[in-house]
Amino acid sequence: MMKRFFLNYRLAVLLMLVFLLGSCKKFLVEEPVNSTFAGAYWKSSGDLRSAMAGNYALVRDVMNSGNWNPSPRYFMYGDAIAKNYFTIQYNGDGLEGIQDGDFTFQYNVENFGDWTKYYKAITMSNIIINRVPKVADDLLTDVTNPTKFKNEMLGEAYFLRAFTYFMMLRVWGDVPLVTEEYDDPISAPELARSTKKEVMAQIEKDALLAHELLPWQYSLVGNAKVTANKGAVNALLAHFYLWKATMSDVNSNQPDLETVDKADKAIDEILNNGMYSLTDTSNYYKTFEGLSSEGIFEIAMSENTREGTNQHIANMFLRTAQLATTGTNSRCYVNADYLTNHFYKIDQVWDWYWNTSLQQWEWKAMPSQVFDDSDIRCRRNFTDLNSDKATCIKYQNVVYRNPSQKQDPYVSNNLIVFRLADMRLLKAEIALYRNQVSKAIDIINEFRKRNGADESAFVDNTSSKDDVMYEYIIERGKELYLEGHIFYDLLRTRQYSNFVPWLSESRFRQEGFYWPINPALFKNNNKLTQTSYWRGKV
Repeated sequence: MMKRFFLNYRLAVLLMLVFLLGSCKKFLVEEPVNSTFAGAYWKSSGDLRSAMAGNYALVRDVMNSGNWNPSPRYFMYGDAIAKNYFTIQYNGDGLEGIQDGDFTFQYNVENFGDWTKYYKAITMSNIIINRVPKVADDLLTDVTNPTKFKNEMLGEAYFLRAFTYFMMLRVWGDVPLVTEEYDDPISAPELARSTKKEVMAQIEKDALLAHELLPWQYSLVGNAKVTANKGAVNALLAHFYLWKATMSDVNSNQPDLETVDKADKAIDEILNNGMYSLTDTSNYYKTFEGLSSEGIFEIAMSENTREGTNQHIANMFLRTAQLATTGTNSRCYVNADYLTNHFYKIDQVWDWYWNTSLQQWEWKAMPSQVFDDSDIRCRRNFTDLNSDKATCIKYQNVVYRNPSQKQDPYVSNNLIVFRLADMRLLKAEIALYRNQVSKAIDIINEFRKRNGADESAFVDNTSSKDDVMYEYIIERGKELYLEGHIFYDLLRTRQYSNFVPWLSESRFRQEGFYWPINPALFKNNNKLTQTSYWRGKV
């Protein structure tokens, strides 16, 4: 399985992974393999670059893996759970069950409840962090500044470890912390799940180390956007600090403002640096193909480097018009309610109403919210708008490896993790936490104006803080639709009750938004315990 997955990567990366993944701990993989080759590998800059390429490949595998049908977990956790945004149609695998808050379907528990792939990525980060400092400078003969080169390798490894643990934190909460490379995985200690507080402390520590080690500019032009730099670290810190500020205590709706300030500082570093700019709306799709001026950190999935995929989230939405090898009834479709709730204008609609003073019915023009597709994000992201099953075409850069017959298609859209628009919108959330309501309104209206929304949809300056928070989430739902952020946004802002019917306040307080872990993981680790909400249910 490992070899089949990495056929698209360079032979050096393949060899690196095959020989080094034996360092995984015994409760994370069933059959760890020791390697005598590893000690002979770290002898050149090429070895280090290959190891790092392998680390990114493993993170990509984490995000793109899922159920046995195309169902990339990054989007299942971050978007699909929020049922009001799109519908997963029944296909026999129980995937649609997660949209009703039932994470216990067999295939879902076995796949989405399994964190093994995450720990393979973490293991590679641990290997790099342990071994790079031991590589003698005189072996790096083709590197101008060996110290700078090694620092960048370490910075990227720390970033990927922090990012991987951050993904796990938002899915499971408490997870085992593995930060060492074990030469002998058979004798490695079994580890219990560390507390969320401990996991967050490790994420922050790793991210700050990465921030210290990484530059803003990329040493290699080809690494831009798809490898970590100081901008990527700041974007991770922004999301991490907002999560920590709002989700450390689910029994409180008051964010920790000191931690919110840290998120704000991270975003300001990005904005003040000036190396990112919003993509012009005339080139709207460029943002989602990848490598745009707006992109801060992306996972490489472009056919330009033969890294396209048929496991993209697009494969769950696209129909024959965009993807010749699929049918007209896609696995997922966009809810009509999502469209009308997010893209609208206020119009005058004549209707009868009861005049209580005169005790009679009267014919009167009343303000009403009606669907409006003037916003470019509606017109460019969705098609079949007049049907009850609209589809998302945000990712539609399909490349056929057999173009003459339109066969062997691969979706060639990078997976956009962090981008500038995301950071700018987070400033509105921060403003609301600080009770700076008018500042948040200005940010939201700026987005609506930029994207051509009808002026009647702009947020009124007299709106309450609660109303503006709702409009903020609406704006996030328009701007970042199907980018893996929606569910986490709803949890942080406590707006989940408006968009996730199955998540009651009681279940939220019990942390019932976290996933169970696959019972198979208990086989080799007696110290593991099930996620608290799911004990007795899985």
